[in-house]
Amino acid sequence: MSWNRWYSIKSYLRSTLWVVPFIALLFYVMVIQVVDWINARFIVIPLWPWGTSGAQRILETIVTLTLTFIVFTFGSLLVAIQVASGQLSPRIIATALLRDNVIRTTVGIFIFTLLFSVGVLGRLEAEAPFFLVGIAGILGFASLIAFLYLIDHAARLLRPVSIVQRIGDLGCDVIEKVYPDLFDGHDLHTDSRRTINLPDRTIPHSGKSGVILAVNLKGLVKEAQRFGLVIELPHFVGSFLESGEPLFRLYGDIAKIEERRFPQNVAIGPERTIEQDPTFAFRIIVDIAIKALSKAINDPTTAVLAVDQLNRLLRKVGERRLQGDQAFDKSGQLRLILQTPNWEDFVQLAVREIRFYGAENFQVARRLRAMLENLLKTLPEARHPTLRTELNLLADAVKTIHVLPADLALASIADPQGLGAGLSHRV
Repeated sequence: MSWNRWYSIKSYLRSTLWVVPFIALLFYVMVIQVVDWINARFIVIPLWPWGTSGAQRILETIVTLTLTFIVFTFGSLLVAIQVASGQLSPRIIATALLRDNVIRTTVGIFIFTLLFSVGVLGRLEAEAPFFLVGIAGILGFASLIAFLYLIDHAARLLRPVSIVQRIGDLGCDVIEKVYPDLFDGHDLHTDSRRTINLPDRTIPHSGKSGVILAVNLKGLVKEAQRFGLVIELPHFVGSFLESGEPLFRLYGDIAKIEERRFPQNVAIGPERTIEQDPTFAFRIIVDIAIKALSKAINDPTTAVLAVDQLNRLLRKVGERRLQGDQAFDKSGQLRLILQTPNWEDFVQLAVREIRFYGAENFQVARRLRAMLENLLKTLPEARHPTLRTELNLLADAVKTIHVLPADLALASIADPQGLGAGLSHRV
């Protein structure tokens, strides 16, 4: 199986709900045979002194309960997804909600309990298999507890602070994965693309139009080294790629290349994923912030919560040495040129749209200022020019919007809470 196909499958499985219930079904097929074999060959003391009719009523009750739990869970989940995507961002559906292990695990417990209870109910004869009935009773009790926990978990999960916190956690994880080295004063970006000649061959994207989900850098370097080439990938991870658009530009001896091997190292899908795309975490949180700042919703406090996580993500990026636009083989030979975001890209993505839509709001203007000033204090000097640029733009925007001196003075205070904790730091 090619790398891009395997990656697409893994990405799909991470954001689906049906996998864990399907595993529960397979697990049931195995477990019911094992416990049935134990019940038939060993003298098992009944867990509870039920008669056959009592066991039947209990099993029927468990089946009814678990079936109700499943219907209620999926029904409420669909409603919750619609509400959360409408109020926050549609990007959170696959990124946060469908990847929640608590939801998937509890649904798996419901499915297993339902199937197990039905299987035991079908084995009722003149004398009930009390060992199996006892296990079904324990599973039914566990399903009830899991359902109550799921209700509490879902109520907490769908709060804006929980969503942005979860996206922030995912963003920090992918930043550490993509940029494993700490910042030493210099990033690895160069201007090598300006010095390279016209490509010797261009490989177009021959599949369906879609988004670049991930790139197998090691695989591309290996292919480039094998054929003695330099490969250029002219698109960022997360960019939309149309069918027929250039996917690779090749430089070198192209006489003996196997063209089909190169596209196998790029995964294309219908929507962005977060695994190799740290800017996507910023994009989701910024979307949540600017939607909260819309006149229809008018929820600046949610925007402040989003800025809290952007502060965290920008510090994480600023502390890392950002990946360069070059990749080399073991001998030090240039093999791959690719598009990667730099520090300015991250800062502008995190700040500018929120400033544009939220500078007129006291909470947002003050929280943005607090974020930028905090980053200036905590990040290395090399990161400061971009932060100072954004701080000056914020100050200019606030001066343009707030014409009353009292409002201008209030909006110009750095406040980590937005409004309420910056009165002692008036400037």
